[in-house]
Amino acid sequence: MNLITGATGLVGAHVALQLLQQGKSVVAIKREGSDLSKTKKLFSYYTSDFEQLFNQIKWVDADISDIYSILDALEGVETVYHCAGFVSFNQKQKKQIHTINTEGTANVVNACLEKKIKALCYVSSIATLQNPDITKNIDESVYWKSSPSASDYAISKYNGEREVWRGMEEGLNAVIVNPGIILGPGFWYQSSGKLIDTCYKGNPLYTEGSRATIDAKDVAACMIQLTEQHHFGKRFVLIENNYSFKEILSETHKALGKKEPYMNAGKGLLVLAKWMDSFRCMISGKEPIITKETITAALEKNTFSNTRVKQALNFSFTPLKETLKFVSTAFLNDLKK
Repeated sequence: MNLITGATGLVGAHVALQLLQQGKSVVAIKREGSDLSKTKKLFSYYTSDFEQLFNQIKWVDADISDIYSILDALEGVETVYHCAGFVSFNQKQKKQIHTINTEGTANVVNACLEKKIKALCYVSSIATLQNPDITKNIDESVYWKSSPSASDYAISKYNGEREVWRGMEEGLNAVIVNPGIILGPGFWYQSSGKLIDTCYKGNPLYTEGSRATIDAKDVAACMIQLTEQHHFGKRFVLIENNYSFKEILSETHKALGKKEPYMNAGKGLLVLAKWMDSFRCMISGKEPIITKETITAALEKNTFSNTRVKQALNFSFTPLKETLKFVSTAFLNDLKK
């Protein structure tokens, strides 16, 4: 029996789908009153029997901030895929970021130890490979070095990793994955899904930074294979390749049939935009779109290496262009409906 945290999110939903397609049992935890429709919708992008597969999920009300509810959910479970997390660069959500990403992960690890779970796969982030001294070909050998530019999100995921490493020291069989920007259909107005919506509306700007990307279905496939092949006690960078923001935005605009971005937004323009966005938030009460952390991310030129996972699994990743075509087509079809 497999248990998934975060099955109502992009990665967790992909893990659930692939496990079910392989004929495996899935228990998924959710908060009371959670919206399950996005998970079912995501299934429909990939298969015609999505209703049948979705109905095979055993949903259990639990919260990773409540260890007792996790312990109850783990009855009869052998493998846990911990995909739940909170992505935000909003200072006002700092407490929630750390509660979910750090304390929640500690609870999952402790519950797995208590229930003698056979395997745990934890979804971290390449944000934890934080070391200002190393910016090229960053791999699993790079470990955290404190920096004023580190976001609360990166810190929370790093501390979540530390909890998993601590669990390994106490006897837990676990593997950690560090994905880049995860791209997939659905969830259009959260995380990387905002990229598609922004490009559809028309975005003339690009920055000189770069990012490593990966298809969501590839993340799920790697997680399952690494766990089932017992690659425990290790972490794996999961990316397809490194791309400039101009490349990512241009390919997305083309896939959506929109004009490609043509204006380089330097640091000065981004800082000005941040102040304008702050004024908008003050008037409207809405959350900020541009923050110090997003500006830093937009200008970073770090590159990452996927050598370890390719050697471990002999895995072929989906090219960015193919991913964006699939995701953009799904977005356009959803708009028609």
